[in-house]
Amino acid sequence: MLSFLTLIVFGVLQPYSRYAYRAVLHAAQNAGWSGVVPEGTIIEPNDKLTMTTDQADAAGQRLSRVFIRRIDENGREEVTTAGMAELRRTADGQNVTLALKDGQQLRFNARGEPELLSFQDFTMQLPLSGPARLLRARGGDERELNLFELAAKAKDPHSVIPKETLLAELYGRLARALALPLLPLLAVPLGLSAKRSGRAPGVIVGGILLLAFHHLIQLGQGFAETGRAPAELSVGLPFGVFAAICLTVFLTSRKRPGETPIGRLMERLSVLAARIRTRIRRRRPAEGAAA
Repeated sequence: MLSFLTLIVFGVLQPYSRYAYRAVLHAAQNAGWSGVVPEGTIIEPNDKLTMTTDQADAAGQRLSRVFIRRIDENGREEVTTAGMAELRRTADGQNVTLALKDGQQLRFNARGEPELLSFQDFTMQLPLSGPARLLRARGGDERELNLFELAAKAKDPHSVIPKETLLAELYGRLARALALPLLPLLAVPLGLSAKRSGRAPGVIVGGILLLAFHHLIQLGQGFAETGRAPAELSVGLPFGVFAAICLTVFLTSRKRPGETPIGRLMERLSVLAARIRTRIRRRRPAEGAAA
């Protein structure tokens, strides 16, 4: 049941949710400027306009202490500040009219000389910017494809994504899902051996095996994507080794539950560690007596 749920989540649902997240993030980053200026926020609708305000009403249209930097059509910089401002969208919906009060404008003439203009009322138009084009269609990344699409595109000779990359992603998802039924074969013997040698060795060994399996699958996918090894070998070999370890541990513990190769190895290591600690303790009194 867990394997089946894993195949549904990581094989079907996650690819669609990954693309949906990227689409929402792309839309948020390229939403354009709608003519609203929140307080304390820098607005950059394009490369030629930067605008910010210290205070704004809830609608973002009545502003206080405004700063505007704009590059005109001749490439000259123009900086405008004002104590108050009010934003109004034009009827065509393409521009916004900014009514400024009590401010100054610094600009440069054709000779590059600065000119300072002080005003009580000043009106200027700023262009609105619409959202950027939508994110590319789903399928540009192998992680956005479900299991059936990965298998179909791997057989397509005209696929944009390399075949080995598609197979590596397909086999990696299958390996992680099919590894779940093997976990009880490893967990039960290690759990029984904990009664004899303690809980820590089983937890440590089990954690190391799972961590190694996960990273070896990732390493195999990397080898396949770069063409250094076929996906069947680079991903299938770590899965086969992990399955062999789980089966070996389970089968060897059937006659005498709790006795596994891993348990015996940990017992020998614990005996060796105890001997080392004993020798260290014996040396310390000897060194103290000599001193």
